[in-house]
Amino acid sequence: MADITQKWKENATGKVFVDQSCIACDACVLAAPKNFKMHEEDGHAYVAKQPESQDEIAACKEAKEGCPVEAIGDTDENP
Repeated sequence: MADITQKWKENATGKVFVDQSCIACDACVLAAPKNFKMHEEDGHAYVAKQPESQDEIAACKEAKEGCPVEAIGDTDENP
């Protein structure tokens, strides 16, 4: 489970975040390219844009479910 106290500072403000357990596998970027980006210098993913539409929300949920190290969190699900 992602730890909000360990989230990357690059995450856009909002409920979805990526924490420091990210292994830069790129799965989230492939699942939700409008919302997740890779930090090329530090080698980790982050939320570049919080989901707004139902399609983006679904894509972010898919990214969270597909994360092999559970580095993606959602404060609505884990307050």
